[in-house]
Amino acid sequence: MGASGKSLRQSVSLPARLAKQVKSLAKTRRTSANHIIVDLIESGIEAKEQEKRRFFELASRLSESKDADERERLKQELARMTFGE
Repeated sequence: MGASGKSLRQSVSLPARLAKQVKSLAKTRRTSANHIIVDLIESGIEAKEQEKRRFFELASRLSESKDADERERLKQELARMTFGE
């Protein structure tokens, strides 16, 4: 688990398909389902934070760029990040 220290008990309902995947991962890694869930949540939060940082980095580059082609490419990439492909 993370370096946050104290644990807080939290009840979460998982769809059966996800619960089966979690149990399978736990068995494969020889750890508890709880540990797998914590790892997955931490990974998901980190991924969202990285995505946010990437978005703001691109937005900053867009505002600073003078090259029309680069600006268009950055706009398209930001649109994909915002609205999907």
